[in-house]
Amino acid sequence: MKIYFSPFSPYVRKCLVVGHELGLNGRIELLPSNAHPVQRDAAIIASNPLGKVPTFFADDGQVLYDSRVICEYLDDLAAGTLFPRHGKLRWQALTLQSLADGILDAALLARYEDVARPENLRWPAWRQAQLDKSETALAAIEAAPMQLDGRVDIGTITLGCALWYLDLRFDTLGWHARYPGVAKWYAAFSQRPSMQSVWSI
Repeated sequence: MKIYFSPFSPYVRKCLVVGHELGLNGRIELLPSNAHPVQRDAAIIASNPLGKVPTFFADDGQVLYDSRVICEYLDDLAAGTLFPRHGKLRWQALTLQSLADGILDAALLARYEDVARPENLRWPAWRQAQLDKSETALAAIEAAPMQLDGRVDIGTITLGCALWYLDLRFDTLGWHARYPGVAKWYAAFSQRPSMQSVWSI
């Protein structure tokens, strides 16, 4: 198996954390990439018309994207339990994954505003509105942080990767102080070996 890799992509990280949790990472080869929202990587586009990472190559020749599909494929391959199969637990995990992916989607747009858009074309209010999505999302989770306790599933993994990215790119947000329940959960969850792993090519 192979995956187009960027060390700072939270979506690639999400896939590799899942792979680590499932004991599969030794079977996944990291491929270098130059994914960019403007200068698009032709090598990635040849396999994924969106030109985005992660793009994943299964051993049987299938090409899979995006992170949600790749993670579910890995869980199925390993007969894992990161995607609950039925009932309320399944919908809780998938909904939290969507919420955390939404935090990431918005954070990436804010990041692109900072580093990809020419300075004279930047729109500060639009950037702030994107980052505000993390505020409203974290406030919703903070209202019942106990829902995260003891869980290791696709929802909590995605949330962990989203919080990792916020700390990486927007460390001045100071979300830890405003959402202490989430911060306490993340302090423990981020110590998992899968979250501590450092990947490089």
